[in-house]
Amino acid sequence: MGSSTLISVEGIVLKETPYGDTSKIINVFTKEYGIIGILCKGAMGIKSKLRSSTMKLSYGIFHIYYKKNKLSLLNNVDIINPFKNIKNDILLISYASYLLDLVNQVLKQTNNNAIYDDFINALIKIDEGLNPIVITNIIELRLLDYLGVGLNLVSCVNCGSKKEIVTLSSEKGGLICKNCYTNERIIPISIIKVLNMYYIVDIKSISKLSLKEDIINEINKFLTNFYDDYTGLYLKSKDFLKTIAKL
Repeated sequence: MGSSTLISVEGIVLKETPYGDTSKIINVFTKEYGIIGILCKGAMGIKSKLRSSTMKLSYGIFHIYYKKNKLSLLNNVDIINPFKNIKNDILLISYASYLLDLVNQVLKQTNNNAIYDDFINALIKIDEGLNPIVITNIIELRLLDYLGVGLNLVSCVNCGSKKEIVTLSSEKGGLICKNCYTNERIIPISIIKVLNMYYIVDIKSISKLSLKEDIINEINKFLTNFYDDYTGLYLKSKDFLKTIAKL
């Protein structure tokens, strides 16, 4: 059962690990097969044509000798998008690296085609110059469901009412109506409306973002705190992002 078939699959490199002196193993996130482990012989060599096309964030068509549930072997890569703008900007690299790490963690829980499409489209939009905070927050919000701590942005988490919503409670995981409100911090309805937009918007169709900076920052702060308090994830890339964002 050691046979393998040469296939071509679209994907993006989430992780690379040295293997021997000149080779490496890459984890490639694909829409069709989830994460595939691929051996890249000689790809660490300075003169190797596979060196740059097998680094983290490489997005392309991977031609591989595929072995299901085993290590596949790389033949070649055709890059779809080199993400040049991201790779030339330390802030954008930081956001992209965080999204890589976050998606990698979520994929340990589930594999869903929607995650792949959102992730790729998010990187494309960041590379095109759209606000990386907004794009990252859209992905963070959508991934909460897969982490089992999704926010209810449709109705009151206590009574189910869709009327007279007064705030969003991170502690209770969703909206709070006037009748169920106790002493939760008031989050403006304008913020809640934007979060709803984040949840349903087709990332691929976004051509420009015209949100006020205070709304962007408020949502980013809310999601950052929510992740810290309820997801159980600790990512070094997020800490680095927090640091570099302050510079």
